[in-house]
Amino acid sequence: MSSYTRREKKRKGQKKKKKKYIYIYIYFFFFWCKKINKVKWALSASLIFSSASIIAPGPVPLYLPSSRLPPSPNIINSLFLSSNNHTLISSRLPPLSTLPSSTFLLLLLLLGKIMPPILPDFSNSVKIKYVKLGYQYLVNHILYLLLIPVMVGILIEVLRLGPDEILSLWRSLHFNTVQILCSSFLIIFIATVYFMSKPRTIYLVDYACYKPPVTCRVPFSTFMEHSRLILKDNPKSVEFQMRILERSGLGEETCLPPAIHYIPPKPTMEAARGEAELVIFSAMDSLFKKTGLKPKDIDILIVNCSLFSPTPSLSAMVINKYKLRSNIKSFNLSGMGCSAGLISIDLARDILQVHPNSNAVVVSTEIITPNYYQGKERAMLLPNCLFRMGGAAILLSNRRSHRWLAKYRLVHVVRTHKGADDKAYQCVFEQEDKEGKVGINLSKDLMAIAGEALKSNITTIGPLVLPASEQLLFLLTLIGRKIFNPKWKPYIPDFKQAFEHFCIHAGGRAVIDELQKNLQLSAEHVEASRMTLHRFGNTSSSSLWYELGYIEAKGRMRRGDRVWQIAFGSGFKCNSAVWKCNRTIKTPTDSPWADCIDRYPVHIPEVVKL
Repeated sequence: MSSYTRREKKRKGQKKKKKKYIYIYIYFFFFWCKKINKVKWALSASLIFSSASIIAPGPVPLYLPSSRLPPSPNIINSLFLSSNNHTLISSRLPPLSTLPSSTFLLLLLLLGKIMPPILPDFSNSVKIKYVKLGYQYLVNHILYLLLIPVMVGILIEVLRLGPDEILSLWRSLHFNTVQILCSSFLIIFIATVYFMSKPRTIYLVDYACYKPPVTCRVPFSTFMEHSRLILKDNPKSVEFQMRILERSGLGEETCLPPAIHYIPPKPTMEAARGEAELVIFSAMDSLFKKTGLKPKDIDILIVNCSLFSPTPSLSAMVINKYKLRSNIKSFNLSGMGCSAGLISIDLARDILQVHPNSNAVVVSTEIITPNYYQGKERAMLLPNCLFRMGGAAILLSNRRSHRWLAKYRLVHVVRTHKGADDKAYQCVFEQEDKEGKVGINLSKDLMAIAGEALKSNITTIGPLVLPASEQLLFLLTLIGRKIFNPKWKPYIPDFKQAFEHFCIHAGGRAVIDELQKNLQLSAEHVEASRMTLHRFGNTSSSSLWYELGYIEAKGRMRRGDRVWQIAFGSGFKCNSAVWKCNRTIKTPTDSPWADCIDRYPVHIPEVVKL
């Protein structure tokens, strides 16, 4: 065999051997790609091993902790030799400098995956939330951060002048009597105009919620038994009510008025008046007891009840019961839906701005007796499963003597009305069914319409309550969507920075879920709403006060805390009220939650099997 033939065979053998190692490296690389998810420090490893290949053309040993090596096939295991607590890549591998560039790159990437990092991973150590907190602090306190250096600079300059120079500077200023008198008059005039034009502060002195007696309790079994007897000719309607009740989020202790406990129910005018007197008078008596208020001290009375509007009115009924003054300013609101409670607060605020040193009592309730639907329409059977007895009486005042006594101070009331749209107007509609039975028809578009109303309300209240950092982010996102890309996801402001507590109208489980999702609230933020729905059901306009009572009963209300009350109502309306806590509130002993707060919060399953 000639020397040329021997050299050719040797060269071909080296090529095959090199290809074999190339395949091993490729297999090794993809195996580790499957085992390790993140590529780390590939660039550092590339620099290290490219330098090593230049300095030492021979094999480069790589030590790896054996705990980081997963089980591998025999072809991979043959490349590793165990040495104490580490594993050494065998010298059987060819020198790195002799490998093709593509194989060398694959190995460098592999080494970047399995090498321990030489430097700390700063990208993981810096938390995004801390960056956001720093941004919020900077933007929200930008005025103080700018003024403090200016004030410090002025102080340093004054200290540098010395007392003699300051005294000479003061003497150089020439003031005559006319200038001093004119300046004093101008200051007094501006201060007088400012304080006279400033709106009066409205205080929430205290409130009381009605607690139904145990005899009015309606467990699931009782409710379904009555439904089967009342709708015995329509089992599908009974089954529908059962499905709604299973997913409603209500508990076993909700209550209905005595007239509904009869089979069939007896929704007479006398029974409806009896329920109104029971709920309203009980709440008023409790309010008088808690505040020490006397009936003659009430200057303004507002009663809201949507579906029951007798003659004389409910406000007249209260005046007659407590023998209120003849010059009292009384109002009776009806047909305003579940958000009528905040409408009453807004009305009381406007009247108190005009009449100084006055007390206003607001009564919010819903009378169930005449509105229990006994027909077969599913959309009209839904309120039967959700609405329950309830009521609240609230004392508002603009007297300065209540400044330290009051629990809360009213900050904002924002009202949004979507009644111009036909769908919004008819989504909660009182009407007769085909058999002539009156009930409340709830549209399938209710949640979508409520979302639109909430969006309008948030747009109005956002600039009033949100810190500057959130408003700036919202503005920049809005400009970016208008100018650069309309498909950008709109920025939802973080209302958790504006409020410590949320009272969302307990209209139903779906309403609370939707608001929690859209406002990005935690489970604790909506806890009061869920537990109120579970314990008392949907008590219409008074539900917000049961929720506020829950927060107080848990001992969570501290001085300076801000509360956001959100309510929805027929029409369609979305109303908001913002309160600020005047003093740290101790756990009340006369609250409707007093005997059961220790059991709450409770777990509410998605479906309760009946």
